[in-house]
Amino acid sequence: MSLAGRRVVLGVSGGIASYKACTIARLLTKAGAHVDVVLTSAGAEFVRPVTFEALTGRPVLSSLWDRGRALDHVRLADDPELIIVAPATANLIARCAQGIADDALCAILLARASAVLLAPAMNDKMYANEITQQNIAALKARGWETVGPEVGALAEGPSDLPGRMSEPEDIFAVAERKLLGGGALSGKRVLVSAGPTREGMDPVRVITNRSSGLMGIEVAREAYSRGADVTLVMGPTSLPPPYGVGTIRVESTVDLAAAIADHVSHADVFVMAAAPADYKPVEVSADKLARSNGRLSVELEPTLDILESTAPERKADCFCVGFALEAGDNIERAREKMRRKRLDLVVYNRVDIEGAGFEVATNRVTLMTKDGEQELPLMAKRAVAHKLFDVIEAGV
Repeated sequence: MSLAGRRVVLGVSGGIASYKACTIARLLTKAGAHVDVVLTSAGAEFVRPVTFEALTGRPVLSSLWDRGRALDHVRLADDPELIIVAPATANLIARCAQGIADDALCAILLARASAVLLAPAMNDKMYANEITQQNIAALKARGWETVGPEVGALAEGPSDLPGRMSEPEDIFAVAERKLLGGGALSGKRVLVSAGPTREGMDPVRVITNRSSGLMGIEVAREAYSRGADVTLVMGPTSLPPPYGVGTIRVESTVDLAAAIADHVSHADVFVMAAAPADYKPVEVSADKLARSNGRLSVELEPTLDILESTAPERKADCFCVGFALEAGDNIERAREKMRRKRLDLVVYNRVDIEGAGFEVATNRVTLMTKDGEQELPLMAKRAVAHKLFDVIEAGV
């Protein structure tokens, strides 16, 4: 669990987006954090304290006058590593900017010296108001940070202006980065590739593979959480890119190679998790090939080996990672790939093992370096990415 034992306060003020705080509490708790929820009286009109107690397994503070908790506003200002306020309404932001401490949450925030993350949520005109902007600027000058708001539907209808609270998964991603981002990867440039490529046969048909892109996406997500400046080059996939990651969409192997060539010379870490097509048609028809023509033969030729081609362009100290997907026990081929492609680490996995490989949320891999091998059990792909970056951080 990435946030095991980390201490977080989640402040929830009164707005229609309060229900999203339930997901934030669940994500933090699932990641191993100890989450103390502080609920304003207005917030309790939208979500009752018992909901957060069920999600976190911890009591909720909802008043300065809660019996036996007279000094909790002081303790909860000092103890946590991060305070998140989601939603942060215009009213709460104004009270904090003016130093008003008339409820438990505002008292905690007034006593807080650092590490506050606000997720503003309000009507778009309220957010655009000069007073609100001045209040946010005053809190940022104090060292507080914000995530969002976003453009999107509000309670009163559609809007093309910011005001909607960021999604819980995005708020969690920023919180995770603030809690984990002080290590060896902080500020490093990490280049990741993900997903398949498509090689056209005609305007309709393509040659591709079963890669969903999930493994590479989780690698990029993990790098971002550790404080890296991440660029993700992603082939055709229905999965969304991670929050906070610069993303370049590509289609063919040639496109993938060009995008990687543009960035690899600046990368401190390069993880080639994409599964580019190994072959492409020698000739591409300008017109759709008619099924009525009967049997079809397509001559194929190998595509460029992108990872090997980057070797001369990489920085001398670039930590380079490749994936070796094999059917059957072909670990020696993975070792040969490490030597030939000048890799620091190879992630060896087998497509013939249940729960591993393409189109699943889990993987079972062996992490291979020049110093030895680490065989991992079947685990979620994000957990694999976590183990991978433990090795990378030790080597950069």
